[in-house]
Amino acid sequence: MSAHPSIAEFQVAGDCLAVGGVSLDRLAERVGATPFFAYDRQLITSRVGYLRSVLPSAVKLSYAVKANPMPAVVQHLSGLVDALDVASSMEMKVALDTPVLPSHVSFAGPGKTTAELTQAVAAGVTIEMESPNEASRLVEIGNRLGIRPRVALRVNPDFQVKGSGMRMGGGPQQFGVDVEEVPALLRSLTATDLDFLGFHVFAGSQNLHAEILCEALAKNVALLLRLAGDCPWPVRYLNLGGGFGIPYFEQDRPLDLSSVGKALGELVEGSIRPQLPDARVVIELGRYLVGEAGVYVTRVVDRKVSRGRTYLVVDGGLHHQLAASGNFGQVIRRNYPIVIGNRMRDTELESVSVVGCLCTPLDLLGDNVMLPHADVGDLVVIFQAGAYGLTASPTAFLGHPMPAEVLV
Repeated sequence: MSAHPSIAEFQVAGDCLAVGGVSLDRLAERVGATPFFAYDRQLITSRVGYLRSVLPSAVKLSYAVKANPMPAVVQHLSGLVDALDVASSMEMKVALDTPVLPSHVSFAGPGKTTAELTQAVAAGVTIEMESPNEASRLVEIGNRLGIRPRVALRVNPDFQVKGSGMRMGGGPQQFGVDVEEVPALLRSLTATDLDFLGFHVFAGSQNLHAEILCEALAKNVALLLRLAGDCPWPVRYLNLGGGFGIPYFEQDRPLDLSSVGKALGELVEGSIRPQLPDARVVIELGRYLVGEAGVYVTRVVDRKVSRGRTYLVVDGGLHHQLAASGNFGQVIRRNYPIVIGNRMRDTELESVSVVGCLCTPLDLLGDNVMLPHADVGDLVVIFQAGAYGLTASPTAFLGHPMPAEVLV
């Protein structure tokens, strides 16, 4: 197995896909019921190792817990990465239960409540401030608790990154402080007792274009260095964001990470180190670390033909894996990679549509896909399910049971 995980690197044992070395039929018995999510521990480890081999050693790696907050996954990654990034008090609790130091846990996202900010200050995590109002509340909380809040400022840049699945910087945004407003905000905070560490910028997600990512990193670094020059405090922290994408569809090509690593190394050694030698440089990744290491497994409960079209009806659906149904950001619906997990050696294929158990035509997991003949009891597997799967789906819709999750 190479250090660059992909669909092809899930092993096959007999006729069955294997996750973590366990054949799918046995894993289904171990879990006890379908549907379930299964995450391959070794594929996650390999992906982090691949990143370490390509990215500059001076760059610290942070895992964005929002991508997959399963406690076992976060615990496993806590021994592989340098930091954790959270976006809620629940994610913060999961992160603080790991061996990662609270100071290496960052808390980002708009709309943090005063209760959440208080918890974060008391825990000693690094809070990425998203607005002047949030900064003011942190000052009040710090004074009340007698604790210096550890803070960084999230910056909304004055440029957009093309090619991202979701743009989270440039133009009007709920994320961060507009760059032109940053100097005035910093000046207003000089008389406070905040422990100001530095800056955070995150321009977009799910980008597969190395040249665009390299350009964005260069712009981010130039922007943050300019702000650092006017900062009243020494800058000790630069979070450059992430947005590294993974291939979901047939025409997608994997990100050329070597080009990104080379560009990042040049930026660190040529720009950041000469000006900010003590700054901790962080890349924040979620989907890229775990997305390709997970599968969603659901069982066929019915097979039917309607006016010439064959349907495989499964016991799962969009309430567990919204993204695979095309209802989580897709403009034109496309199929995620899908197989019959216990018929991996079959070569005779048929055209079928895989639908879930919900009473809506939106519950479509595979539209006119070529699969081996499957019948009731067979296991349908959807790949690229390690990130933004269960927790990004409407699990309460129609009251079906929650799926299990297992790290193998």
